[in-house]
Amino acid sequence: MVYADNAATTRLDAEAFEAMKPWLLTEYGNASQLYAFARGPKKALTKARQTIAECIHANPEEIFFTSGGTESDNWVIKGSAFSDSDQNATITSAIEHHAVLHACAAIERLGYPVAYLTPTTEGKITPAALREIITPGTRLVSVMYANNEIGTIQPTRELCAVAHENRARFHTDAVQAVGHVAIDVQELGVDFLSASAHKFNGPKGIGFLYKRAGTELCPFMDGGAQEKQQRAGTENVAAIVGMAVALQNNCRQLAQNQKHIRELEASLLSELTNAGIPFVRNGGNDTLPGLISLSFAGVSGEAIMHRLDLMGICVSTGSACDSVNTQVSHVLNAIRLPEAYAKGTVRISLGKNNTAEDAAAIAAALKQIIKP
Repeated sequence: MVYADNAATTRLDAEAFEAMKPWLLTEYGNASQLYAFARGPKKALTKARQTIAECIHANPEEIFFTSGGTESDNWVIKGSAFSDSDQNATITSAIEHHAVLHACAAIERLGYPVAYLTPTTEGKITPAALREIITPGTRLVSVMYANNEIGTIQPTRELCAVAHENRARFHTDAVQAVGHVAIDVQELGVDFLSASAHKFNGPKGIGFLYKRAGTELCPFMDGGAQEKQQRAGTENVAAIVGMAVALQNNCRQLAQNQKHIRELEASLLSELTNAGIPFVRNGGNDTLPGLISLSFAGVSGEAIMHRLDLMGICVSTGSACDSVNTQVSHVLNAIRLPEAYAKGTVRISLGKNNTAEDAAAIAAALKQIIKP
């Protein structure tokens, strides 16, 4: 099998798996208890929080453990709207992950105003577009760091500056980016950042929210006093430890991983171009390493995906989170991709575990399926 859907999920880091095992088998105590058996898990949480904070240049007290990116996004969108009865408007973009879009739809149904930014045809959200619609009533601006379907990296620092000029807070869904590009929350200036471990070779069902110190946000869940009374529930120590190890490993190997993945990406695209296969690469020139959205006119993207699957190659059509639907994705609609190309779109996402042989196999299969 050739796995080329790393934007959907990634293989668990072997070192992360080994680090998780003691907290499942022998050191399984509840970190919230007061007896000696709880001290090990409690120290593990402290160490993991410190490690994650260092990876994104945050302070440990600014890291809050969640069940993943969806929870982190929902916490920020809903918690911000509910925090202030006067300044409660939200601005987001039309190309966000559904974790953001559906959370925004939920607060809209409750009467909270939400405005949606339109991207350029390359998938960029521009500071000028934000300036046009931001108002004194805007409490939160939420724009993803990099798009999960087409890979476009946003001008996050500049967008954040516009939000702060207008006394609004800024959130970025960085689920697709953390562990794959360098993230410095101090340099970016963001108030909130969402991340999910399974996107950077950590376990599924765990993630974190960065919340800048002093930034107000309603608690996500009520119950126990975990996570400074902001997110109740017994901590998943093993998963948290695995997440920290996986993120640290990816950050340490960032430069070599990026170089390797970019080489695979260039090789695959060169093979298609040299074979005379006509395609459109979506997302512009500034995209995440290895996230390749390709559109072929007059061909069904779903049919391409199934043909590749029969050949033992895993890719997706647009967003994997929309895999049950066959209509053109909201992202491709938002960037105004012509329908003939939009319906023939596949997303190939290469990761650090892919090889040159994988890239060659994908190119050969596409050449077989799509005749020039």
